[in-house]
Amino acid sequence: MPGENLTRDEARERAALLSVDGYEVSLDLRSAVGEHSGGGPRTFRSVTTVRFRCAEPGASSFADLIAPSVTALSLNGRDLDPGQVFDGSRILLEDLAADNELVVDAQCAYSRTGEGLHRFVDPEDGEVYLYTQYEPADSRRVFANFEQPDLKAPYRFEVRAPEGWTVWSNGAGELADGVWRFAETKPISTYITCVVAGPYHYVTDTYERTFEDGTRLEIPLGAMCRKGLAPHFDADDVFLVTKQGLDFFHDHFDYPYPFGKYDQAFVPEYNLGAMENPGMVTFREEFIFRGKVTRASYEGRANVILHEMAHMWFGDLVTMEWWDDLWLKESFADFMGAFSLVGATRFTDGWITFANRRKAWAYRADQLPSTHPITADIRDLQDAKLNFDGITYAKGASVLKQLVAYVGQDAFLEGARRYFKRHAYGNTRLGDLLSVLQETSGRDMGAWARAWLQTAGVNSLTPQVLLDAEGRVDELAVVQEAAESHPELRPHRVAVGLYRRTAGGTLERYAQAETDVDGARTVVAELAGADAPELVLVNDDDLTYCKTRFDETSLATLRGGLGDITDPLARALCWSALWNMTRDALLPAREFIGLVLEFAGRESDIGVLQMLHAWAESAAVHYTAPERRQEAGRRLAEGASLQLYAAEAGSEHQLAWARFFARVADAPAAFELLTSLLDGTVTLPGLAVDQELRWAFLEPLAAHGVADEKALDAELARDDTASGKRHHVRCLAARPSAAVKAQCWAQVVESDALSNALVEATISGFAQSSQRELLAPYAEKYFAAIERVWSERSIQIGMDVVRGLFPEYQDAQATLDATDTWLATHEDAAPALRRLVLEARDDLARALRGQRCDAVAD
Repeated sequence: MPGENLTRDEARERAALLSVDGYEVSLDLRSAVGEHSGGGPRTFRSVTTVRFRCAEPGASSFADLIAPSVTALSLNGRDLDPGQVFDGSRILLEDLAADNELVVDAQCAYSRTGEGLHRFVDPEDGEVYLYTQYEPADSRRVFANFEQPDLKAPYRFEVRAPEGWTVWSNGAGELADGVWRFAETKPISTYITCVVAGPYHYVTDTYERTFEDGTRLEIPLGAMCRKGLAPHFDADDVFLVTKQGLDFFHDHFDYPYPFGKYDQAFVPEYNLGAMENPGMVTFREEFIFRGKVTRASYEGRANVILHEMAHMWFGDLVTMEWWDDLWLKESFADFMGAFSLVGATRFTDGWITFANRRKAWAYRADQLPSTHPITADIRDLQDAKLNFDGITYAKGASVLKQLVAYVGQDAFLEGARRYFKRHAYGNTRLGDLLSVLQETSGRDMGAWARAWLQTAGVNSLTPQVLLDAEGRVDELAVVQEAAESHPELRPHRVAVGLYRRTAGGTLERYAQAETDVDGARTVVAELAGADAPELVLVNDDDLTYCKTRFDETSLATLRGGLGDITDPLARALCWSALWNMTRDALLPAREFIGLVLEFAGRESDIGVLQMLHAWAESAAVHYTAPERRQEAGRRLAEGASLQLYAAEAGSEHQLAWARFFARVADAPAAFELLTSLLDGTVTLPGLAVDQELRWAFLEPLAAHGVADEKALDAELARDDTASGKRHHVRCLAARPSAAVKAQCWAQVVESDALSNALVEATISGFAQSSQRELLAPYAEKYFAAIERVWSERSIQIGMDVVRGLFPEYQDAQATLDATDTWLATHEDAAPALRRLVLEARDDLARALRGQRCDAVAD
């Protein structure tokens, strides 16, 4: 039988044969604490009873389980020999009856990679914390099941845990006779079942709602984190956003929250941002802020809370049939996260963040060789794992924003309401959603889906302006272009804005027209006769998904006065367009850096400012000509220092510039300032150098050999926590020493002793752009190791290693040649592995084009 992978064809065959009536899962987690003897993995007992029907009695199928061993197996009362029917990932089921009962008693392994049942030991107090993470197919590491989204079933969990622990699952639980027993769930998919257990700090609240018909809904709320993070846990703000989101979705979905309680757990060493387990949402604990952060961080957390909440309807109540239609949950949740953020919370500028940050992710992903339609061709689970990407999330959400403009908000939401009621607790495909939207809008959804969901690539829109003899607009057209590899020209609903300077010197919009762009060239007749614009913004208000380009007049205006644009969304769209031009080698990196240094200090939106910092750093590291790299770094460091001193004392802008200054520090004067801020001999009014900021200052000092191991150890003693340990590991790995790099490589590539979080921290510290010569020997080692790593390690660790250790900081052309050689000689490598290498190659080739553009710039 095959290994851990599962193909779409196998899943379809099994779904046609089987239907599941219910699971009873009993876990004994008492082994999580205490000493572990023996050379094998630490395990726990998992006993599963699954009742299911077979449409063809006498047929054979299989159940899924990844476990070190199976103690006992029975099918319909008949004992099976585990050695004969269990191969480590599948249980062969032969001669099935019409009604079946499978009982599996197994020893399953605790995880250290964030997949399955993850076990974390807090170094601060020695406490053990457990949580599960399954998407797309890791519940089989915890209990035997049919691991595919369309075989939904109700679940009953019971858990034995160490004394003094609390256990949570999807349903409400009670402790009796030493066993936690949980209420039966609604029919849900395997990947959104959940168990969280340990001595968590737990806070409660209640959401109450009375509907127009007098029906009253009461939802118990809970929020939890490790005890060590309790002093930093602002649960009140988490509950505030939660209640605002529940109100918003009840107002718009006309379907009450269907899963009883609503717990939210912030857990350690989490691979994802969050996971939408119904009734028991899990988040990465970095959303609990140990130090001062900007408003953008709170906005980001609120967006994730609302994204996961939207999944209760899009994904949990109604679930895609197979991972091809992953967009049916992720694109909708991403869109609804921003939609509800703006409509229900204090973060009313959320669409600016969406335009500037989320779309940047989508634009990058949509230009990679691995780009794919939003409705993707997902052949197997490895494909599914890699498709949690910028296409499925951010492009899908962008396209849904475009859809709302296309069909109207009322028709869109009415379609969602009918979709929930029609398919509650079921599974759907693309056509199921399109049919209700066609009903409510009267629009041809098939044509829209073919253009937007079933083709890949991003279009660019450029304005063409012809003026008459009197200096007015004679004709304004929008030219649409597509990449040769993805030539589809799509219909776009856009707003075209015209901007000019006012008497006060600001750039403001004085005319706008909404129009449908279709084909290669569209004339915007409504703008004929307008005064000549100084700036034309062809995607004003960010209605569509496209790369915005500028005519020469508009580009000259931005060069001289980007910071004068008064509308923050328009300004953010211009920044995004300029960054895309830099990545496309249409604007030299040095010019983009110059624009950031000139105008970023005037940026009012803190999220946009932090994005500009990231882009400017990337421009210097990746897109600047090698001979100009040192100068680019110096300009950024000097500019960041000036803005740090100029920023308002105690402001979030001051904090953002302080963090950016640390990241780009590359000279003795900068290191001296960082050191002085750390030891307190220099203070900046309003800048609190808290523990998180101390680590941010220490990393560049370690990377440039200013802070040694003794200094880093002293900082760990000051912050002897789980967070401190991760920072310490990253800083140790950043040191400029051949011996350090060799040790890091061995720890990550040659050993599996580190947990997922420490693998991530080690890779982050290892790969320093300032250490290109030190990293040079690892290019050859990388290509020699990745196929073995991919086959031996979990897919999460494999992804971290292949992406994180790609030799991007070595000689670019030599690395490109080595990558091409590996691809040519490893055509039979796992498709998912080849995809990761192809993506890294494309990023490197793009960087080389940018460097050539920068090299010839005046």
